[in-house]
Amino acid sequence: MTPTPALRPWIADVTLLRPDSALPLVHLPDAATALVYRRTGAGDGAGNGDLRVIGPRGRASYFPGKDLPLCIRIRLRPGAARPVFGVPVSELRDQAVPLADLWGTRAAHLEDRLNDLAGPGPVLRGIEDALLESLHGTTDSRDQLLRRAAESLSTTGERVGALARRLAVSERHLRDLFTDRIGLSPKHFARVQRVRTVLARAGSAEWAGLALDSGYYDQSHMTADFHTLMGVSPAAFRAGRLPAGTLCAG
Repeated sequence: MTPTPALRPWIADVTLLRPDSALPLVHLPDAATALVYRRTGAGDGAGNGDLRVIGPRGRASYFPGKDLPLCIRIRLRPGAARPVFGVPVSELRDQAVPLADLWGTRAAHLEDRLNDLAGPGPVLRGIEDALLESLHGTTDSRDQLLRRAAESLSTTGERVGALARRLAVSERHLRDLFTDRIGLSPKHFARVQRVRTVLARAGSAEWAGLALDSGYYDQSHMTADFHTLMGVSPAAFRAGRLPAGTLCAG
């Protein structure tokens, strides 16, 4: 799904999910915070639904599958979650929090409006209106600094110290900014981004070349880091040999 142009600087992607009870749910490591609307009523028309904030995840988690007739996930770009939800993003790390816990009655009213809508398109437009209201007038100099730092760590593998010097800030300032607005330290952010690069290309590249292209020292370094964050080796994950799922609350 495509976000409205006004929100593209703030939204990484919008996905219409089709969870299936026959398939395990795999929550990948993710430096992004997401807003998820899920409906539990029959069909994709009006029904019971709720909004949850899914904080950044430092490691993968695995759950039994479930059926949801409508599920929309909006992943926010680095820095967007802090002004939208009004709390340090570190407080959301590895959490699935009802939006009502952060927005109060505003979230309850939004859920009521969304539950009266039929189909994913109108629901997405309703959520976007609420996000635009939260983001109005919130841009400051830290957003640009954070985006530059996040892009460099995602694409170049630059060391955090060297990055801080290049951006003319202290490592502590950069660490505090990442913790507050992304929820992960710069080093852990970089680890998550490298593993996600491996996941995106695992089916079309040799392991040794993929390790170097993704910013690892060598294949063994990639395998060890992948196992730490994913719970299995790259080869096992590609083959579908996943860790046992745990029950998902809610």
